[in-house]
Order: sequence, then C-alpha cells, then structure tokens
Amino acid sequence: MTTIANPQTGIDVARPRAAAPGQPTAGALRRLVTTSSDGAASVARLTLGLVMFPHGGQHALGWFGGYGFAGTLGWMTGILGFPRPMAALAIVVELLAPVALVLGIGGRLAAAGIFALMLGAASTHLPNGFFMNWFGGMPAGHEGFEYHLLVLALSAVVAVRGSGALSIDRYLASKGR
Repeated sequence: MTTIANPQTGIDVARPRAAAPGQPTAGALRRLVTTSSDGAASVARLTLGLVMFPHGGQHALGWFGGYGFAGTLGWMTGILGFPRPMAALAIVVELLAPVALVLGIGGRLAAAGIFALMLGAASTHLPNGFFMNWFGGMPAGHEGFEYHLLVLALSAVVAVRGSGALSIDRYLASKGR
C-alpha cells in the first residue's frame, strides 16, 4: 500500500500498489475471497461440496462404483463427444472443486467451475426431459436435468455470495484488512 494526499482534502489516502503487468492485484484476490458471515451461503457451499464430492470420486478415482479417470475420460470423449482436454479438465474440477468448497477456500472459483460443468452436463440430459429416472422406467443414463438445475442454483449462490461463515476465505479476507 502507498499513501497519497488527496488534492481536494489534503488527507492521506491508502492506495494499493499497482501489480506488475500480468499479475493479479491484491485487490482482485481480496475480492475473490471476500465473503460475509452469511449462513445461507455456507449451507449452499457445504451442500454443493458434499454432494459433488462423491460424483467427482466416481469420475476421477473409481470410488462409489465409478469408472475412474480413464473410464470416465473414454466415456466423455467417445460417447458424449467432448474434446479430450476439456473432458480431462472437467474430471479434475469434479474432484478438486468439492474439496475446496467443503474447506471454504476459493469458493467462488470452485462454484463457478462446477456451474460451467453442470451447464455442459445438463445439455446432454435435455433430450431426456426434466425428471430423473427415479423408477427405472428409462434405460440407464437417460435421466432428465432436474438434478443439474439444483447444482446450478447452489453454484450460483456461492459464486455470487462467497463461501460464507466458517470458511478459509472469510479468514483470509479478514487478515487482508
């Protein structure tokens, strides 16, 4: 921080130093982690992280009956037609973003990543209608997009409101004051 005198009032004002070209400013990083003690944002963040973690575990690690990284990558590229780098990035985001959300670190960025993933996922489920395949009336994998809408809504709350109370983001933002 540097201080300069306001020419109109003569009062010294603190200003953040300019970052080197290509480097984010401390202000930009602070805005990314700044969050209130909003309990609703915390509930949205934790719910989103806890629901998405097993999903990412299936896709990336083969947990919970999933196919693991190689199997999921093959499915996303071969069956769904996603480009290989985008599919690989999606699998990594599905694994890491929920962990970040549960911890409350980089909540806005993690939620934005999940939001983008769910937009793509919902687009593959549009032809199947709204409802999930609750009673097995459709072939496996032909679920509707209702789940995706809930994940999109929770992601939007966290991306806009931040990580909320009891988050590392809140702690980091308070240290930067």
